[in-house]
Amino acid sequence: MEDSIPTKVIQIIAEQAVLDVTDVTPESTLQELGIDSLGVFESIFAIEESFDIQIPFDANYPEQSELDISSVSSIIEAVEKLVMGKEN
Repeated sequence: MEDSIPTKVIQIIAEQAVLDVTDVTPESTLQELGIDSLGVFESIFAIEESFDIQIPFDANYPEQSELDISSVSSIIEAVEKLVMGKEN
């Protein structure tokens, strides 16, 4: 059985941040998790590879992008949108 998108995204973020998956919740922000800009880049790269998607470069700047990657829940939402778009 495949992991759900939220579960897989949380696992990836936890792994990249060297945290236990129980420390990462949808409500967590990347800043709260102590993820720096390199960690964000590594997390996004791992998510792109895992889901075979491309997250737009400007996603780091929510005010300039449709995608917001400032929190775990917003990353999950962005991945779900991108995966759905790929399936259509």
